[in-house]
Amino acid sequence: MATTTAAPRLPLSEVNANSIVSAPATSASQKPVRSLPFLTRSILTTPQGLSKKRKADDDEPEYHIDDDICQNITISCNAVRAKVRRFLESGEMKVGEFQRAIGASSTIYGKFMNQNGPYKGSGSSVYRNAFAFFKLRELNGVKITKKKKVEGTTAEKGGKAGTKSDTNFEDITLEGEEENEVPVYDSCDEIRRKIRQYISKTGMTQAAFAREIAKSFHPEKKISGLTAFLGKKGPAAGNTSSVFYGSYVFFEKMRIKNKNPKTQHRLGMEDAWDGMDFHAIHDGSGPGMNVKTILDKVSYVVGVNQSVYQDEFGKPQVVW
Repeated sequence: MATTTAAPRLPLSEVNANSIVSAPATSASQKPVRSLPFLTRSILTTPQGLSKKRKADDDEPEYHIDDDICQNITISCNAVRAKVRRFLESGEMKVGEFQRAIGASSTIYGKFMNQNGPYKGSGSSVYRNAFAFFKLRELNGVKITKKKKVEGTTAEKGGKAGTKSDTNFEDITLEGEEENEVPVYDSCDEIRRKIRQYISKTGMTQAAFAREIAKSFHPEKKISGLTAFLGKKGPAAGNTSSVFYGSYVFFEKMRIKNKNPKTQHRLGMEDAWDGMDFHAIHDGSGPGMNVKTILDKVSYVVGVNQSVYQDEFGKPQVVW
């Protein structure tokens, strides 16, 4: 009976502590993202020069897209939409690039962005992924690059020579501004007075002024109808005009920048439009003058021998 002889075993290589505890070296750039694979490495990498805690020998970000802090949404749908608009305004990405970054088709993205309301679109993947996108950037110290704004003067804007007007309000953000929902506490007639006074004082043309108030919107929008708005008369005449809202934001920022006190008219508007009346509660318009419903066309049911008129603040008042 034939016998076989086993080949001699090679001696084991020397074993040391490093060979036990050290994992095979892998390149950080080869490590896949644990979730949302469509997010690129450029999103996760903190820009050079930013101070951020890191492991001594690890270039990986401290946070990941699937961390709870990135997945637990803490802001409204409108707030996410505002962040998206600001990000795209910065020019850091184009719309198509952003859609690919969050894994959204143009159809799904467009549907979400065209909605309005704190809960409109809460079931959309765009809502979840966009929040995670911005939260991760925030945690890793990546900031949106802001466009440089130039202080406006009448000469720069094509107006005739006049008083210089500093319209750089970059450091001032009003409540609700990012959602284009700043509460308005000036009547239409008061805004018309301010526009005429400002244009007369600075020598700025109407076209130049329209370009200035376009910055009140996020994203910026082309303003038309300034002449038509100025031609109206009445405390609520033109309340849905973009000229009215944009001008209010413009002048309110100027008031804050110049540290001017609130006028008696302003204080009266705050009392009149405090958001506690029946119509504000019923239509959900909240505090501030209603800028979505044409107030001059609203109908009211009154009793016999009663009539309705608008007071100086644009509020309906019943008289016998």
